Amino acid sequence: MAKTAFIGLGVMGGPMAGHLAAAGHDIAVYNRTEAKARDWAQKHKGRTYSDIAAAVEGADIVFVCVGADRDVREVFDAAAPAMRKGAIMVDHTTASAALARELAEKAAARELGFLDAPVSGGQAGAEAGRLTVMAGGEASTFAEAQPIMAAYAANMTLIGPAGAGQLAKMVNQICIAGVVQGLAEALHFAKRAELDVEKVIAAISKGAAQSWQMENRWKTMKEGAL
Repeated sequence: MAKTAFIGLGVMGGPMAGHLAAAGHDIAVYNRTEAKARDWAQKHKGRTYSDIAAAVEGADIVFVCVGADRDVREVFDAAAPAMRKGAIMVDHTTASAALARELAEKAAARELGFLDAPVSGGQAGAEAGRLTVMAGGEASTFAEAQPIMAAYAANMTLIGPAGAGQLAKMVNQICIAGVVQGLAEALHFAKRAELDVEKVIAAISKGAAQSWQMENRWKTMKEGAL
């Protein structure tokens, strides 16, 4: 079992960290809002910290899942000086490829491994431990991290060098955008036609119109919660 740290316990990071704990990994967690960390600790076996440097000290691998580029940079700047040489940082945030390349260079200068590894599968995938990981970085770093990521990921692919994971996530998002737009238009049409939307979805979701977005998003879209 690995000694791990997880930074960021939102709707994605919280369940991912929970799966690491359930798999038996030694885990320390940090969240900017300390109440979330305390809530997480009530459900899972792990240590909570109010300081990033303290959370990552001695960790073999540090996972990050935060909001945007600036958040990732802040976490890296706080964590990297406290990480032991040879440790790995895996950034699951959907951020920019340029930032990934920048941090990979900075990590290498400190003798740290770094992967940009955004995920796909949404909150449901995180909770079920069935996420897809698309990674950028060194093959040896990916090989070391892969068995640990298996606690919450069903599919893991090394796409290429630093930044490639983020570029692959952009491809993923472009594919999704068209499907979401089409699904939204279809649901709007069904409602305007006064059809029973649930029956329509039950009928068409088993045919050529089926998609992950339809299966997982139609209810919230129908309710206007998307």
